[in-house]
Amino acid sequence: MTESSSSATTARRLLIVGPPGAGKGTQAVRIAEELSIPAISTGDIFRANVSGETELGLLAKSYMDKGEYVPDSVTNDMVRSRLAEDDAQGGFLLDGYPRTLDQVDALDGVLSELDTALDAVLLLVVETEEVVGRLVERGRAQGRSDDTEETIRRRLDVYAEQTAPLIDVYEKRGLVRRVDGMASIDEVTAALREALAGR
Repeated sequence: MTESSSSATTARRLLIVGPPGAGKGTQAVRIAEELSIPAISTGDIFRANVSGETELGLLAKSYMDKGEYVPDSVTNDMVRSRLAEDDAQGGFLLDGYPRTLDQVDALDGVLSELDTALDAVLLLVVETEEVVGRLVERGRAQGRSDDTEETIRRRLDVYAEQTAPLIDVYEKRGLVRRVDGMASIDEVTAALREALAGR
């Protein structure tokens, strides 16, 4: 990467936030590719640890097999170890973590250990009813039994209770960049790009 392209945007340690169905996964991959940083989703970290049968992976699997949530301590350790990997030294885009205020504290601790900090929090703003419709449609198209209207609304409620408060924390730190997640995929990517360039 040339000096000029790396200085075009200084925000390289990022977090993408938004309710289920907002398109976080799609946008995370696109933005991370543009910035040549890894898109790190907790789901991917879990799968990598479980399939690699790491100590943390086996521990996480023992909870998942019982249908229980993986405790924060295990998730935090997985994220800590992933952010310490070589490819994340020049930046990263976290998707799906932190999800709770306790995880915000844990992430602050991890970043402090790595002598770094978040540059920006990208918030995809969407309309609830539109998202419900989008996810129900996706469930039908992909045959996903977990995408019924009832379970989708429950997931949105959990997001509102647990994850939305994080936005206030990052807002107070001046890190939040709001982007309309209801636009087309390309338009959302362009808006995220602009939000980052405005650092």
